[in-house]
Amino acid sequence: MSDEQTAMAPEEQNVKKEDIRAQRLKKVEEIKAKGGNPYGHRVDGIVSSTAAKAAYIDEEHPVNVKVAGRLVSCRLMGKSLFAHLLDQEGRIQLYVQKNVVGDDEYAAFKALDLGDIISAEGPVFKTRTGEVSVRAEKFELLSKSIRPLPEKYHGLVDMEQRYRQRYLDLISNEEVRKTFVLRSRIVSEIRNYLDSKGFMEVETPMMQPLAGGAAACPFTTHYNALNATMYLRIATELYLKRLVVGGFEKVYEIGRNFRNEGMDRKHNPEFTSIEIYQAYSDCRGMMELIEDMVCTVAMKLFGSLVFKREDGVEINLTRPWRVAPYMDLIKEKMGDDWFGLPTAVKREKARALQLRIPDEMEDKDITQEIYDKVIEQTLIQPTFVTRLPAFLVPLAKRCEDDPELVDVYELEINGQEISPGYSELNDPIEQRSRFDQQLIGRGDVEGEVNRIDEDFLTALEHGMPPTGGLGMGIDRIVMLLTGAPSIRDVILFPQMKLER
Repeated sequence: MSDEQTAMAPEEQNVKKEDIRAQRLKKVEEIKAKGGNPYGHRVDGIVSSTAAKAAYIDEEHPVNVKVAGRLVSCRLMGKSLFAHLLDQEGRIQLYVQKNVVGDDEYAAFKALDLGDIISAEGPVFKTRTGEVSVRAEKFELLSKSIRPLPEKYHGLVDMEQRYRQRYLDLISNEEVRKTFVLRSRIVSEIRNYLDSKGFMEVETPMMQPLAGGAAACPFTTHYNALNATMYLRIATELYLKRLVVGGFEKVYEIGRNFRNEGMDRKHNPEFTSIEIYQAYSDCRGMMELIEDMVCTVAMKLFGSLVFKREDGVEINLTRPWRVAPYMDLIKEKMGDDWFGLPTAVKREKARALQLRIPDEMEDKDITQEIYDKVIEQTLIQPTFVTRLPAFLVPLAKRCEDDPELVDVYELEINGQEISPGYSELNDPIEQRSRFDQQLIGRGDVEGEVNRIDEDFLTALEHGMPPTGGLGMGIDRIVMLLTGAPSIRDVILFPQMKLER
């Protein structure tokens, strides 16, 4: 144990965790036996650690404050001690003197354990080392901790334990707390930006009779009252477009989507996204919107458009961002003659890139596999990949000059897709045809997943104005702006394998 912990609770040194718990439970009973309450009550007048420090003027003008938080360190110095409380905004130091609080209260403070939650009240002052602290004149136990915190100097370092016990991760690791504070502020600034542009935030169903709006495997449940199979949504798109049909011309939704697929550094089956739709706009309008929104949020929160990865590589968000047609990127990698080559030749060239290409893989899928597995990871600086093959995006308008392509973008930053955006397809006849084509060759699941959303097509038949739409992964933009290496580092409670 650290010196601070030893000074605080010497009886816990070299003691097993289960024995520490038993010792602390005994303390709980002792507190109750003396008429005390080890789990406290409401406390009014508390200020944050930040506000307490800001209250300091000088030694001639002492200001009294009341702070509260978790006891995370303590250092004995004869008849006085220094301790630190941790609250949502950081740490504040307490200075406790025996001749100020009295013998009994001083002994009671010494009997506290690291992890206990307390309040303390007294004037703020500055120590010889320049640290603004609270000279505690009284304190109160608000919640007894019966399990020990992770050891200070090693902290909580096991990654799996950090994700499973995020509460301990937040207590132990300041950088983790900062990441999730930033996540909250990023989402808040996105809302502020869109609200200032006249967009309206809405909510659409998370449990749906059909899984639509994206190509993904859904989670399935059963609605007993209706005796019906239901699906957790994989996207918000089709319901938001219904609202555009209904006359809401600028709408957005921030919410959870669910995809019953694998987990890796970039994917969690439960994730947060934002989708935005604007009537009378198109793909280029969405490119302008996402570029301006990301840059505005970055400057507001970080004061910079340049971010460094863990390996030191800089990502520069300075506008304008690169625009690169999909076919041009393929040709850059595979040669100008790629799209004229026989399928068998393409297959061999793709295999030469160490890609797994089955003999039955179609021409278009070979090209997409090269983009997904080889090209995308090289797009580190912001790049709008445009003019994608129509088969990839069944909900977007075709390019006017080439019906084999659709008028969309995929925004790639740091080698991963951050946001797709479309000129939305508003022709109900073509939309039905696209849905039909999408179902060819796909296996059905319970006769439900691959059914066409007739209600959505009915909505389109009432008329949807030309519309631009985009989506953005909130988890991925937070990863980008905070430098987090894994999606698990920006989700408070990521999905984990069940413990056996």
